[in-house]
Amino acid sequence: MIATLFQVAAGGAIGAAARYVVGVGVARIAGPGMPLGVLTANVAGCLLMGLFIGAAGRLGLSGLNPFVATGILGGFTTFSSFSLEAIYLMQEGQAGSAILYIALSVGAGLGALYLGLELARALT
Repeated sequence: MIATLFQVAAGGAIGAAARYVVGVGVARIAGPGMPLGVLTANVAGCLLMGLFIGAAGRLGLSGLNPFVATGILGGFTTFSSFSLEAIYLMQEGQAGSAILYIALSVGAGLGALYLGLELARALT
């Protein structure tokens, strides 16, 4: 358990640093406006998650999931983990659960962020 936790933490540090580099790099290229750095990280993270999960399963490398999938890719973008779970639900024939998961994740996430902003404004 402790070794796995360290794998996730190490991978998360790598992923978070990579996300920062992508965000800054894309912002310098694209300039202000639409958050293309976040969009780039989210789409790239989803592609990498699909590639890794697909290859790891076929090559017997699923033991790397904590370091790569949860750590590196989760640190790079949690959107890739969200997308993976939604696809798994759909592939398991649970379309209703997948739609509910997507709607709740996006709706509750946006609502919670807005609530947090409003609470911070009220308290400061």
